Amino acid sequence: MSIASGDTRYLEILASRLMSRQPPEQQRAAAIDVGRFLEHLGGSWSCWDGDDFAALLRLAQQSGVPVPGATVATARRTVLTHEYHAGELTTVTSTLERPVLNPGEAWADAVLDALPAAGEGWPELLAHALTATAGKPTARWTARGRALLAEVGDAAYRERVVGWLALVGRPRTLPVQGGYWGYDVGQAYDPFNAIALRGLLWLLPSAVSEDDADVARALGALVETSLRRVAGLGPRNPKIANAAVHALAELDGEQALAQLARLVSRVTYKGTLNQLNAALDRRASALGLSRDEVEELAVPTYGLSAVGLRVEPLGDVTAELTVTGPTVQLAWRTAAGRLVKSAPAAARRDHPDEVRDLKAAAKDMEKMLAAQAERLDRQFLAQRTWSYGSWRLRYLDHPLVGTVARRLIWLIDGTPCGWADGALRTVDDAPVSPADDAVVTLWHPIGRHVDEVVAWRAWLGRHAVVQPFKQAHREVYLLTAAEERTGVYSNRFAAHVLRQHQFHALAAIRGWRNKLRLMVDDTYPPATRELPGWGLRAEFWVEGIGDETTGAGAYLRLSTDQVRFYPVAAPENNTQAGEGRYTQWVPMGERPVDPLPLDRIPPLVFSEVMRDVDLFVGVASVGNDPTWQDGGPAGRYREYWQSYSFGELSATAETRRDLLTRLVPRLAVADRCALDGRFLTVRGDLRTYKIHLGSGNILMTPNDQYLCIVPKQTVGTTDGQVFLPFEGDRMLGVILSKALLLARDSTINDPTIVSQIRR
Repeated sequence: MSIASGDTRYLEILASRLMSRQPPEQQRAAAIDVGRFLEHLGGSWSCWDGDDFAALLRLAQQSGVPVPGATVATARRTVLTHEYHAGELTTVTSTLERPVLNPGEAWADAVLDALPAAGEGWPELLAHALTATAGKPTARWTARGRALLAEVGDAAYRERVVGWLALVGRPRTLPVQGGYWGYDVGQAYDPFNAIALRGLLWLLPSAVSEDDADVARALGALVETSLRRVAGLGPRNPKIANAAVHALAELDGEQALAQLARLVSRVTYKGTLNQLNAALDRRASALGLSRDEVEELAVPTYGLSAVGLRVEPLGDVTAELTVTGPTVQLAWRTAAGRLVKSAPAAARRDHPDEVRDLKAAAKDMEKMLAAQAERLDRQFLAQRTWSYGSWRLRYLDHPLVGTVARRLIWLIDGTPCGWADGALRTVDDAPVSPADDAVVTLWHPIGRHVDEVVAWRAWLGRHAVVQPFKQAHREVYLLTAAEERTGVYSNRFAAHVLRQHQFHALAAIRGWRNKLRLMVDDTYPPATRELPGWGLRAEFWVEGIGDETTGAGAYLRLSTDQVRFYPVAAPENNTQAGEGRYTQWVPMGERPVDPLPLDRIPPLVFSEVMRDVDLFVGVASVGNDPTWQDGGPAGRYREYWQSYSFGELSATAETRRDLLTRLVPRLAVADRCALDGRFLTVRGDLRTYKIHLGSGNILMTPNDQYLCIVPKQTVGTTDGQVFLPFEGDRMLGVILSKALLLARDSTINDPTIVSQIRR
């Protein structure tokens, strides 16, 4: 928001009319106009013309016109976001003491509502929180905060602040216009309020004297809320995320440690991830344990009395928490023994705190389950080993982690084993009873005989085991003839067009380091995954393409190139923006380090790295977007879209095809389905359809007319209609859902689909 030149002149007129020698009616009219001006500015995130804004505020103060809280908020945000040219506005704003926080955010509104009745000490404490402008609290700042805490009481502080934290990140209560900012300012944290929030977080550990699940849970949730990305802005507020991590690191007890361990598997923002790693490293050092051991011991049991089950009596009612795959079900058994989904009225009336805690525990358990599955998926390259005794305690029989571990295949003293019918069993279902010192590690299909892999896939189906990620069905990537010819690089995944931000997020989740490509003159390293345990570094070369960018100047799309491997300490390659050519920058007189021959890379490392790259392409490629049949902007990607959408299958799609050979005969519409090369062919009542097994895109016979069906974001399973032996392959669920729909095409009532079929 800016004040136009005509408005500036009008401010001078208003100032003259408000002079005491002017007629009262002119003064009153001018005061009304000043009030309207102020109210108008209160609807903006900030104001570009700081000096004119300052003049208006001075005019209001001199004439006694009240400044609305929303306008005070605009002034404060302007000072913080335009500090280099805020000018006189900085001085004027410093005199505006009310409201204490900026209204418009749910949590800040709750603070403002609570303050009048909060009692002595709270205004001073909040004023102290507003001085939290440094990167971390000093000893002096903390000492002063603790003295103020003593006045309000630790219990009262904890209760109020935890309640306020639950409101952070909710939709704004006072909408604002962002104008030139280039992103939805309604999604951003108010920078003035964020200072106070950081101070409140820094003081929270001083008010907690015992292991507190509610506090730890609130801080963990705040980290994720604050790192949620907004288009054009990036993470909503990393400073608040870091303050919450600081608070977790200061807390003692397993609940805070559990949140730190969970977050380190979920957070991808580099600054916060570094802080999480540092906190866990300090905790490991203090306990005399390795990082891996700390992360294993940090997983709480959540009150589960058996693997995947918690039974909690509440009077005549019994609550049952049951872990089923990645989800946690909370059910209730009445006094009559009937199972119901909602808490009975008696439980809500007589045990409200316990009901609330059970619901919170169920949500927290689901987050922890996802984190544990991701952590275990990364153990293939870590090559972690355990003694059977400690592994059984930390994994197989752990009340929560056991629900994940019992769905995986393990090597125990070299013998592959899985859990079924209450015991560890071989692929032939023979029970296994290892010694406590037997060596345990995760089983990986690479290097195993094909018959063994196939047998374990059949074993999973026979025992209805749904793995938390692909293990028995995991893709294995071996050197191709083309890679043997190129020697030091792979072009297997070159010449693809990816959505940059989706690729960037996936890369971070899989442990790759990447830098967003901007349409500016800068240098960029390749996407990199460091493997210190192997002494290796993998590089995936990408480059920004096209002329479409976000408001912040980031390319919307990337083109892909080579995959290479280097010694982990080798100088990093870089490319100049727009050049697409990577070179190593080394000190004068030193020679660049050559990439390593692919045939010298351990097969497990090569396979897992290539699997990651296949994932990036399979998920982020514009080729699997069903709305891009026209080739996207100006049709420039039409040829690529066609070749990807209906071309040769990747290793992931080949695995999907192998699985479908067993799944299709079990479908209710099996008589209408058949696998045909790259496609699942489905015979409907009106047409016959070919669903590509890689992209999920559809062609209709007889003329290969394209059928556009945009799947819902929630599609990824078949709702129990078909047994899937692993979680995580959303495209498999999409393909099966489309097959079930199109086999009964005469019953489809979606007009956009019907119009294409009957065209």
